[in-house]
Amino acid sequence: MTKNYRVEGMTCEHCSNAVVEEVSTVPGTQGVDVDLDKGVVTVTGQGFTDEAISTAIEEAGYKVVD
Repeated sequence: MTKNYRVEGMTCEHCSNAVVEEVSTVPGTQGVDVDLDKGVVTVTGQGFTDEAISTAIEEAGYKVVD
């Protein structure tokens, strides 16, 4: 399963690293990729939920937008 999340506020490598670190702790994630130019976080794996990913992104200091 691969899902994309639009995230606002990410502007630099530190932002990217913070999001990858937090999202990687969510059970079921196998890969996390951040595209700073597009403001998109791509998560691959099995069994993770949108809620768990959103919570992890918020814990990193950013917000998922629709």
